[in-house]
Amino acid sequence: MPALTAPALVVAALLALAGAQKLLDPTMTVGALRALGLPARPGWVRLGSGAELVLGLAAITVGGTLVWSLVALSYGAFGAFVVLARRSGTMIGSCGCFGRDETPPHPIHVVLDVVLAGVAVAMAGWSSAPPLDALIASPGVAVVIVALSALALVLVYAAFVDLPRALSVARTAGVSR
Repeated sequence: MPALTAPALVVAALLALAGAQKLLDPTMTVGALRALGLPARPGWVRLGSGAELVLGLAAITVGGTLVWSLVALSYGAFGAFVVLARRSGTMIGSCGCFGRDETPPHPIHVVLDVVLAGVAVAMAGWSSAPPLDALIASPGVAVVIVALSALALVLVYAAFVDLPRALSVARTAGVSR
C-alpha cells in the first residue's frame, strides 16, 4: 500500500466534501466573494463547487498527474483567497469554504491549504495510480486505511472550521481579562 494513500484520500475527500456543501448552499461563498469585490453569482459558485466535487472524486478514483495537479492548484487558490481576504481589511464572517459553516478566514486555513496542496503535489509527482487502486489491492488493510482517513478527515475539517473559532474565543477571553 503506497505511503500517501491515506493522506491522498483525506485531501481528495475534503475537496469533494467542500464542493458538495457549497453546491448545496453557495450563499456564504457568494457573500465572501462579493465582500472582496469579486464577481459572484450563485450559479457560478455552484459551477465551481461542482468542479471541486468532481475533481475530489476523480482524484480518489482516477488519479494521475493532471488530476492531482488540479487538486494542488485548487488548494493553492483557496489559500490565496484567504490571504486576500485577510489583507483586504474587509470584515468577512466566513470564507464560505464549507457551505453554511461559518469559517472566518484565518492563518490556519492558509497553513492547512499549503499542507494539503503539498500532498497533492506529491501525488502528482510520485504516484499516477488513484488511492482507490491501493485500497482494492489490499482489502484487509483498506478497512484500516479508510477508517483512519475518515478520522483524519474529521480532524482536518475541525481544524478548518472549529479551531479558528476556538482560538478567537481564547484570544478574546485573554484580552478581556
